[in-house]
Amino acid sequence: MGGFYTLFYKEILRFWRVAFQTVAAPVLTALLYLMIFSHALSRHVDVFPGVGYTAFLIPGLVMMSMLQNAFANTSSSLIQSKITGNIVFLLLPPLSHLEFFTAYVLAAVVRGLVVGVGVFAVTLWFDLPALSHPLWALAFAVLGCAVLATLGLIAGIWADKFDQLAAFQNFLIMPLTFLSGVFYSIHTLPPFWRGLSHANPVFYMIDGFRYGFFGQSDAPPLLSLAVVSGGLLVLMALALRLLRAGYKLRH
Repeated sequence: MGGFYTLFYKEILRFWRVAFQTVAAPVLTALLYLMIFSHALSRHVDVFPGVGYTAFLIPGLVMMSMLQNAFANTSSSLIQSKITGNIVFLLLPPLSHLEFFTAYVLAAVVRGLVVGVGVFAVTLWFDLPALSHPLWALAFAVLGCAVLATLGLIAGIWADKFDQLAAFQNFLIMPLTFLSGVFYSIHTLPPFWRGLSHANPVFYMIDGFRYGFFGQSDAPPLLSLAVVSGGLLVLMALALRLLRAGYKLRH
């Protein structure tokens, strides 16, 4: 277990030493989103009954920031290690594939949660969303970060250069995030787009997280929990298989 703690500590230090870039910058970005969208759409978008648009927007931005940063932590760390050749120092120690996986994912979850707390703290100046079911919010925050961290690990293993990783982010992560109901409630969409949104796994993460605040959601929270948990198990199985085989790491 010593190797696991060392790798976990190394990954924590990796993002914390440049916290201005890895924590402060995402918080500032979320704050700008809140200022612009709350000003532009607060009178034009219908959300949940009794919930103002700004309060509705805050949990979505918190979750979006957590997911994007959890993905970035694992993917950027692995691709940097592969390009610089430092990956050999991670493969030489007697680390099992499970320890390797757990250390990377847990560190990414920590970064996601730190960013989420930062976004929530600075957005409280605008509105204070109620926290009806805090345990639900915490469960979706941790599970959502774990899902995107695992996906980032898979992307980092698959990508051979930064351009490939950027394509993964631009053509998969970004569309899924922005079309997941961060800025709107999907019940306002036409039937076709509403059905398409229900096929987006990121929607269930954000909708479930928002349920923890308002006790209202577009999908049943148990369904959202099942989708997110199932997605995590599938991605875990794939990531562990790739690590066990040493795909693009040892060859």
